[in-house]
Amino acid sequence: MRMPETGAWIGPRIGIVLLAAGRGTRFGPEPKLLADLGGRPLVRHAAEAACASGLGPVVAVLGAHAPAVQAALVGLDIHTVENPLYAEGLSTSLRAGLAALPPTCAGAVVMLGDMPLVAPALLRRLAEAFDGAAAAIVPVWAGRRGNPVLLNRDRLAADLSELVGDRGAAPLLAGRPDVVEIAGEAGTSLDIDTPEALMGL
Repeated sequence: MRMPETGAWIGPRIGIVLLAAGRGTRFGPEPKLLADLGGRPLVRHAAEAACASGLGPVVAVLGAHAPAVQAALVGLDIHTVENPLYAEGLSTSLRAGLAALPPTCAGAVVMLGDMPLVAPALLRRLAEAFDGAAAAIVPVWAGRRGNPVLLNRDRLAADLSELVGDRGAAPLLAGRPDVVEIAGEAGTSLDIDTPEALMGL
């Protein structure tokens, strides 16, 4: 929740991990996260939403094309970390991003760099639904869970440390009774994998 007079966040401290390390091989030879959308690199849309949410700190995990992706984030209040193991899959970037957040962050919103339609308001709603008891807060759109998700760092620490390969947290959350679902939006189910998908926005 927020103080109406100041807009200051007064709930549990929630960090944001922006995953921007992947190679995006299905997109083609050009770096997917640097593709132009509305005059800005694709990854910058998600990064700007993270910064505008009022949550934080924001950590961006870089890997493939790291110098160029970092340049695309210049001017934003974001801490970047490089994941030298990014080629081993999404799990390594997730662990690197969570490790870079300060221990005072009870929860972490995990965002994907190729989801440009996620709004700051959705990130705030994820945080507002988090009371420290749930393992995760996930958005649901058209009957399906989507992204981003808010993870309880304490409750999921052991499971997250054992993730391997190209997997995020979704397999860990399937079937758990302590996952809270909130209403998502169209942007929670749209990630950009091909140039055609980008052109359709």
